[in-house]
Amino acid sequence: MLEINLDLIKKYDRPGPRYTSYPPAPHFNESFTHEHFLDEIIRTNNSENSPDLSLYFHIPFCDTLCYFCGCNMIITRNRSRIQEYIKYLKNEIDLVRTYISPDRKVVQLHWGGGTPTYLNPDEISDLISFINQSFDFRESAEEGCEIDPRGLTKEHLSALKNGGFNRISMGVQDFNEKVQKAVNRIQPEDMTRQVVDWIRELKFHSINLDLIYGLPFQTVESFSKTVDAIIDISPDRIAVFNYAHVPWLKKHMALIKPEDLPAPQEKLEILKMTIQKLTTAGYIFIGMDHFAKPTDELALALKEKQLYRNFQGYSTHAGTDLYAMGITSISQIGNVYAQNFKKEKEYFDALNNEILPTERGFHLTEDDLLRRHVITRLMCDFEIDFNVIDKKFNIEFEKYFQWSMNQLVEFIADGLVEIKNRKLTVTEMGRLLIRNIAMCFDGYIEKKEDKAKYSRTV
Repeated sequence: MLEINLDLIKKYDRPGPRYTSYPPAPHFNESFTHEHFLDEIIRTNNSENSPDLSLYFHIPFCDTLCYFCGCNMIITRNRSRIQEYIKYLKNEIDLVRTYISPDRKVVQLHWGGGTPTYLNPDEISDLISFINQSFDFRESAEEGCEIDPRGLTKEHLSALKNGGFNRISMGVQDFNEKVQKAVNRIQPEDMTRQVVDWIRELKFHSINLDLIYGLPFQTVESFSKTVDAIIDISPDRIAVFNYAHVPWLKKHMALIKPEDLPAPQEKLEILKMTIQKLTTAGYIFIGMDHFAKPTDELALALKEKQLYRNFQGYSTHAGTDLYAMGITSISQIGNVYAQNFKKEKEYFDALNNEILPTERGFHLTEDDLLRRHVITRLMCDFEIDFNVIDKKFNIEFEKYFQWSMNQLVEFIADGLVEIKNRKLTVTEMGRLLIRNIAMCFDGYIEKKEDKAKYSRTV
């Protein structure tokens, strides 16, 4: 069982990036246009060694508003609005596909939202068919979809399975009825168990369940019952997210009363209890908020140092070009990030003009590429071999990262990091604070250029 020092967690609990990208998304800018994105698409598709593809499709629609939600979503019951969006999503697929070399294979596919299963089964099948005809998938491709059990039928899952999907991710958050009412998401435990039974009956390869700690009225005792139920359900992966109350970014979060949130000490005790229960039950702590069974690909990738991190969190597919489609979605190809328009009108207008719907993005410098590599490997391997970095980037690590080495002194003193024989290793306790450790290598923080308001690290 992982030993957890709450005093250290409290000490380092401060705002910081999640590092699903480096630099983080607040550094993207509108001087990066669709033309810059197209230049990089063409460049990366002219290479003889173009990497495999990862695809992401954003389906933003939901039936009801969950007050805790930090996603880019649209609440609507207008089915014609959904159908119009899917039409334009197909237009974007057609546009992007014209620039991608036909011999490039898709190894990863993910549908996120919103609620992708807010589409009806026929709409799901139709979109899957269009995507499968547009891209060439490897037989071993990992294909995952986020679902909401509320309003879900077995036919929704059958449509996904028949279309090639093999992984399902489902939000649970908390089974406590009082908590569910406070966040406007009523999802009884029996409903979740029924959907899990369907998923297993249809022989999907993997199930992930999401929990959130720090929601209104949660206590150690109440959340402990939810964790016990999740362990009994026995999903392959579990994500335990920290609720970030950021009403200045997500206005609907103001519907949650701050006085109903658990006190900081209670929240930390909830986190400690959750981690200890899951690790005692045999789940491997992957990093940050992810847990997996020892036989799961994430756990194996962690062991073999093949783990990767992108906008969907931890992944087993490193080195791919990520093409993301739909409003707000962020692509990562070559040396650039490109984010689509957030509003339907601008997204539709761009596609009507047959141009990529890019609102903003970022072109990485040599320093960005170096720091991205260091931060990614740190968050995935929990160690950095200075000799390897020296050779790969032709630098002297300690000299290049002099500011970083000074920042690490405190982490070393607190037993969170060890440095021996020019190798940095994050301790088990340090993994809980990996965002803080990664911040030591963030050049924008070093230069005091990072003014973004991030969620707290714990």
